[in-house]
Amino acid sequence: MELMDIFAVVVEQASLNKASQVLNLSQPALSRKIMRLEQDLGVELFTRKGKRLELTRVGQLCYEHALEQRHSERKFQQAIQDYKSSGKQSSITIGASLTTLQATLPDLITIYLSEYPMTEIKALTGKTQEVVTLVKEKRVDIGLVASEVKVSGMLCESLFDDHLCLVLPLGHPYIDQPSLAINDLNELPMILFSKGTWYRILMDELFHRFSIFPDVRMEIDSFEAIIRLVSTCHTATLLPQSYLRKDLIQNNELILRNIPELEQTKRTTSLVYTEEALTNPTAMQFITRAKMCFDSHQG
Repeated sequence: MELMDIFAVVVEQASLNKASQVLNLSQPALSRKIMRLEQDLGVELFTRKGKRLELTRVGQLCYEHALEQRHSERKFQQAIQDYKSSGKQSSITIGASLTTLQATLPDLITIYLSEYPMTEIKALTGKTQEVVTLVKEKRVDIGLVASEVKVSGMLCESLFDDHLCLVLPLGHPYIDQPSLAINDLNELPMILFSKGTWYRILMDELFHRFSIFPDVRMEIDSFEAIIRLVSTCHTATLLPQSYLRKDLIQNNELILRNIPELEQTKRTTSLVYTEEALTNPTAMQFITRAKMCFDSHQG
């Protein structure tokens, strides 16, 4: 690492004499270090024309690598400094409902850690009401649920609205049907989310409202498993729009069909927390960053 730094300074100064002054090394000592680097790499880094140094082609590659190392080192040192200045490693515990755990939380964590890499994030999962209880009992700092929560002593921050979509495998007869109505779900072979979850409650309310009786082949609490089994079992499913990213649809060769009544199954994904979280800088950073993320998507 030291030799690469020295080499980069020589390149930037374009002179051993100037570089030796910057590095506070004698010129002979500096020359020996450059020769050692060339020996270690087994290549010639400079062509020497009198007092001028010109980079060879491989020397240019080596310089670009040295810049990358310098940038990485500075980023690392900054992270260490941030850690020291905070007095301790920041941490946050998030409670997530099963649906948000699969559809929303991974992206939020990825975005947050890209800006605050020293943060330790823990997650507990459960059904929505269980997550609300975790927040009330202060066993988690923030809850992420697919619902708007109105509970005394708790704050609720809405992130985005979501609704169910009909998902079909390639070759399904409904793909070529000109239009679909809610009655087309009657007796349709389907894989649905497990009972008791918010999205399954939405589905059951919808089915009851329109007197729909789907042919439920499986009930599963994993979006990923449902996606994989839809094609295998040649069945339909209903999944939240927030989970159905374009790459997921394409990679699994699935088709989305619009049914107007499904848009009535709106559900708002929210962050819930107590007033105590307002005094937790890490929790507030997470909340602010999550809101910014979805504000930009909607904008």
